[in-house]
Amino acid sequence: MRIIYFDIDSLRPDHMGCYGYERNTTPHIDRIAAEGARFNGCYTASSPCVPSRASFMSGRFGINHGALTHWGPGCDFDYPDGDGHSRTVPFFTRYLREAGYKTVTFSSFGDRHHAWWYFAGWNEVHTHSLKEGNEDAHEVNAAVIPWIKAHAHEENFFLHIQYWDPHTMYTYPKEYADQWKEVPAKAFPDAATIEKHQADRFPRSAALLHTASRIPETMPERIRDREDFIRLIDGYDGGISYMDRCIGEIMETLREMGIEDEVCFVISADHAESFGEHGIYMEHANASESVHHIPLIIKAPGVTKPGTIADGLAYNVDVIATITDMAGLPVPEGWDGKSFLSALKGEAWQGRDHLVMDHALYACQRAVRDKKWYYMRTYHEGLYRYDPVALYDMENDPYQTTNVAGEHPEVVREMDHRLMNWLHEHTGKPGAKTDPLQKVIRTGPFKYVTVNQWIKRLHDEGYYEDAKELAAKYSHETLESAYGSA
Repeated sequence: MRIIYFDIDSLRPDHMGCYGYERNTTPHIDRIAAEGARFNGCYTASSPCVPSRASFMSGRFGINHGALTHWGPGCDFDYPDGDGHSRTVPFFTRYLREAGYKTVTFSSFGDRHHAWWYFAGWNEVHTHSLKEGNEDAHEVNAAVIPWIKAHAHEENFFLHIQYWDPHTMYTYPKEYADQWKEVPAKAFPDAATIEKHQADRFPRSAALLHTASRIPETMPERIRDREDFIRLIDGYDGGISYMDRCIGEIMETLREMGIEDEVCFVISADHAESFGEHGIYMEHANASESVHHIPLIIKAPGVTKPGTIADGLAYNVDVIATITDMAGLPVPEGWDGKSFLSALKGEAWQGRDHLVMDHALYACQRAVRDKKWYYMRTYHEGLYRYDPVALYDMENDPYQTTNVAGEHPEVVREMDHRLMNWLHEHTGKPGAKTDPLQKVIRTGPFKYVTVNQWIKRLHDEGYYEDAKELAAKYSHETLESAYGSA
């Protein structure tokens, strides 16, 4: 098999045409989806970037591979059996390579996140840019297309291509954002919700949208009203559109080489993005639906039937297991992923009964998702404000605006029971390490800034009461003691 995996950072499925989006953001991806299988219930087990791609490399949940955040305690990737050559828990890339596949990645991820483990097992690692994830899709293609032309007729390769364009800061040509001027944006969040969000003072809130001093013209300075929000969405959709155009260039190259119909395509994301959910904009800051629900499209010659739609629940680690299964390899017993090859073949497939997910970068949370309910438990809220226990009715509240935990105590008990069973299963097996989430809880989940720096930012912006509240929350006697050393 020739497998091409398009790994698209921060991509929400509901901003893609094949998932029902009204804007024509993804015509080339839509074509692949129409010729293959589209999964409606795929979720990243751990967010954001580092834990998700650690699961991609290892086939394991974050609680087992250890890299549950980006830096500090709780981010250490655990090599199984101590040396990374485990036969029971092999690296995905090593496993394919030992079976005769050429494994190749075009990605600046390992460089951006100082993730040494990401480089394990590949035949070829192309860190084609020193921009550390700030490159645009045409810069990726400038490296990928010559490789495809040189290697198109080789057998058995796994080519991983990562695009960053839907991730901030939206640096592609401005006309890709401008094309949506006459196309309406989604109704959520409405004007009243945005007005309510003006009171928030956490990173990526409506009033404090940016931490960078310079922002592209495709982005608003803050979200004051629907006009600002639409400008932000135009920018996000512009990034998706630009990336899709470059996927079209890859497809055209494959056609020129005469192998388009012989390639297995997998299209997915490391995580998605919040745009107003929980008061957060253009960020992946929690264990919510808007962050964890990711697209998944697979077109496999001789396997998938055109127009296949699968509604069952699945993890991103299940995708890795399925690729392995398609390659004719047994799924390693030490992986957490389960193959859904039967779904690709159009056979009966129910998916998982429920999913357990976690986030530890901006806050420490775990979530449980089934077909109707989404349960979130917050262990440390970081710089944000979350209810300790939250329950959302996803059939009637897809944007998770109303916590109904108090109205459904029996559902809360069931979801918490599922969470505890999952935790006992993974921490109680032989050789299990300390839950990395506990390491983060003890030290605090922060990325952009420390607590002291954010208190100073609030003070300098004139939000004195918010600065005092945050200082008191973290046991500082005065504001000056909070940020004096920042």
